[in-house]
Amino acid sequence: MYKIETHLHTNHVSKCGHLSAAEIVKGYADAGYSALIVTDHYNRTTFDFLGIDPAAPGDKLTPFLDGYRRVREEAEKVGIRVFRGAELRFDECDNDYLFYGWLDDVLAEPEEVFRMGIAGFALMARAAGGLIIQAHPYRRSCTPAIARYLDGVEVRNMNPRHDSHNDQAEAYAEEYGLIRTSGSDCHRTEDIGLGGIVTNYLPSDVLSMTRLIRSRRFELL
Repeated sequence: MYKIETHLHTNHVSKCGHLSAAEIVKGYADAGYSALIVTDHYNRTTFDFLGIDPAAPGDKLTPFLDGYRRVREEAEKVGIRVFRGAELRFDECDNDYLFYGWLDDVLAEPEEVFRMGIAGFALMARAAGGLIIQAHPYRRSCTPAIARYLDGVEVRNMNPRHDSHNDQAEAYAEEYGLIRTSGSDCHRTEDIGLGGIVTNYLPSDVLSMTRLIRSRRFELL
């Protein structure tokens, strides 16, 4: 069986992250994980933290993926697989969405994405094969999105500093037949290994990782 983390942040990209790539990999290796999905925040706060104007011309995606690349490089040393993801927030509200299986061009222009909102983004993301999971939909200041714009719901957000009302998220996912996921929402050392999924299949790349989540053939940590 393989343990896979679905929700974590690095201090290289996410302003709220406290852990470096090396610290993340050591912690998850010690916790017996086989794979990690790096989901640094993709929002206006992040690009301000990185000193990037999201509306300016040029490459904005490379600096956003710096945390993912650093974690992947560290993880290669210990045999842990690393996949890229993102945690999106649009201008319309404070909801956060875990986004998996995306192609570069989908997130290449942050200003356009932020203004798009979940309804417009869902159309574009699905056309490109992406998977949208709403993170902690019942946490304070968040609301569950209209179910047709979602592929799934994070029903076990295990961040110990927030009450994510996981029971309500579970009920929402069940009501609308959405994929159910679990994640540590890792920002600090004490968050490492609190959540994720367990499967008997270890994906080889980001597309097979996305197919695994779509298949629902996993258990929740």
